[in-house]
Amino acid sequence: MSKKTTVHIRVGARILSLIFVLLFFILTGRFIYIQTVKEVDGHDLTVLADEKWGKERTIEASRGQILDRNGQAIAKDVPTYSLYVVISDKYSKNSPVPLYVIDKHETAEKLAPLLNMQASEIERRLNPANPNAVQVELGPKGRNIDHQLMEEIKALNLPGVYFTREKKRLYPNGIFASHVIGFAQPDEKGKLVGKMGVEKTFDDLLQGKDGRVTFQSDRSGFKLPDPKEMIQAPENGKNVYLTLDQKIQTFLENALSYAEKEYEPENLIGIVADAKTGEILAMGTRPSFDPNTREISNYMNEVISSSFEPGSTMKIFTIAAAIDAGVFRANETYQSGSYRISKKDKAIRDHNRAGWGTITYLEGVQRSSNVAMAKLVNEKLGGDKFLEYLRKFHFDKTTGIDLPNEVPGNILFRYPIEKITTSYGQGTTVTPIQQIQAATAISNGGKMMKPYIIKKIVDPKTGEVIKQQEPTVVGDPIKKETAKEVLDILETVISSEAGTGKSYAIEGYQVAGKTGTAQIPDPKTGKYMTGHGNNIFSFLGFAPKDDPKLIVYVSAKRPKLEPTELGSAPVSYVFKTVMKNSLNYLNIAPTEATNIEKPVVKEGIETPKVIGKGLDEGAKELSQAGLTVIKLGQTGSVTKQIPLPDSKVLEKEKIIIKANGKMKMPDMTGWAFRDVTKIADIADLKLNVIGKGYVTKQSIQANSEFKDGDYLVVELNPPFKEKEPLVKLEDEVNLKGKEDQQIFELLNSVQD
Repeated sequence: MSKKTTVHIRVGARILSLIFVLLFFILTGRFIYIQTVKEVDGHDLTVLADEKWGKERTIEASRGQILDRNGQAIAKDVPTYSLYVVISDKYSKNSPVPLYVIDKHETAEKLAPLLNMQASEIERRLNPANPNAVQVELGPKGRNIDHQLMEEIKALNLPGVYFTREKKRLYPNGIFASHVIGFAQPDEKGKLVGKMGVEKTFDDLLQGKDGRVTFQSDRSGFKLPDPKEMIQAPENGKNVYLTLDQKIQTFLENALSYAEKEYEPENLIGIVADAKTGEILAMGTRPSFDPNTREISNYMNEVISSSFEPGSTMKIFTIAAAIDAGVFRANETYQSGSYRISKKDKAIRDHNRAGWGTITYLEGVQRSSNVAMAKLVNEKLGGDKFLEYLRKFHFDKTTGIDLPNEVPGNILFRYPIEKITTSYGQGTTVTPIQQIQAATAISNGGKMMKPYIIKKIVDPKTGEVIKQQEPTVVGDPIKKETAKEVLDILETVISSEAGTGKSYAIEGYQVAGKTGTAQIPDPKTGKYMTGHGNNIFSFLGFAPKDDPKLIVYVSAKRPKLEPTELGSAPVSYVFKTVMKNSLNYLNIAPTEATNIEKPVVKEGIETPKVIGKGLDEGAKELSQAGLTVIKLGQTGSVTKQIPLPDSKVLEKEKIIIKANGKMKMPDMTGWAFRDVTKIADIADLKLNVIGKGYVTKQSIQANSEFKDGDYLVVELNPPFKEKEPLVKLEDEVNLKGKEDQQIFELLNSVQD
């Protein structure tokens, strides 16, 4: 090699070395720059890496519970599971055990009884038309599976059977204050969202805030070993405690359901409130719905979202205004029947049209006289003063209760006649919750309390009370002395012979209250509906009268009544059932004073001794003594009698006598329990009793033969319907010569 060539090689090598050195420094500098700046061509490498390798998953917050005042859950989240079955062997690639269904027939046979499905139906689903299907679901029966059933299916160890976990909102009491509670359902993202009632009003607090977990993953999305992981814990929703009492709400729901079934009204409303604080202890309407299934025909809570002409329950507040203003004189008289405030105005009439002659204002209240109220406002109180009291009672504004869609009433006061008709509940409209609020002034010594349904809101993690609702005085429309006098007068509406509220009396308790029979405008004609039952029947009552603990309001719109039934039948059933059960539950002891007029009890009849006498002879002697005789046996002399000889019994009481021979069971339908026990005792029957009330079913049928020692099962129920008396003579309603329709209307009007 020549010297010149060697020199060229050395020069070339040095140039290459220099180039490599320059490249090294350039690359190293670039690397250091990228590491420091973490940016290439304006792109943040950290963001790009996170997008490629970083993953984020949501940790869903649990929705808060809704509970009653005593902590009983009314709405809560529960885990549910959906079942799916992997049918493709591709799912088991590289797995030492099969991860797909091996024997479809066996799998179907084992799943069928647990899912309440036909095995053939499951097997059909396990063989889909699409040959490339990897997994299948089993339809509605395979969804919303509870934890226990999921564990039972897992215990079968069926390969290929898997579950996905979900959350479901559960309302364990079903139809229970449904329009109050409302419901929550998943949105398009699967998030539970409140759609109605408390669930909607407090949705933000109930929802909480979802958490998240971020981590690094491989290309398939699986966590890398020892990944960089960050967890932001979810903030679960707050628990909302209501003022509702589960026991009292159940009393109301059961009573409303019975009245709905028996009388089929267009709607029913029931409210129970604490008479001193305004807390709502129960609230229900019919028609209602089960929030678990949400078959809803009416989305409106009629208690707060429906205003209507209240009828004569409004007279409570007219009387209160007149007493408070010093213009009510109980023993002052007036001419009832009709009253005209001017020649151009239509005459105001009492509900029986003819009136009751000249009577006192106290009797006018008891008889629910429209004329009495009209004269009080027009001649004594004055329209402007009356309007002032209506506003003091807040009939011109909403109560502000924590429920959505509350509407105000409408005081109709444009013309002189409207000022008068408002006094007896016609023209002006109010809501049931407005009446409850106004009624607290009567029961609470003149101080009017805001009705409320939320007791407190609590953080379930810390136990911290986020919000505590306290009783709130919203006005003092009347004086303490006025409130007491109103209660005394309203008690006579129930206890007086002239009172329209006699059917609302509760044994052992003094009840004060007022009936209402409101007219309903016909949307077709614009006039008021006519005909038997075409009204809104209501009652607003307090108990015990001297120191009210509860206010109960009940109304029924257009119930289906028998021709002889009054509109108070469904309303009084609900009121008395709920009020009495609630007072007993709250340990409010009954007193001797009561609205019920006790019947005069005759001296007891001493039962003659007929043991040893012939069967027919003994029966005749007992009948002549004024007793109702039930004979068991056919021949020979009387061997037993119950009640025993010389016992004191009431007239017409059943007495059982037994002789020899075959015994036949009497028809016990309508018998009281104590009469059933007489049969059981005299024949040594093994008695089992279902329910309370009067006999509706018996296991040994009437006229069937039976023998000593047989089993007897009887079912007892409350009276089917509470029948009310027809028109009494003192009501002074002449039915002679009237058409049927007129008779029905007059019968209906007598109560109010």
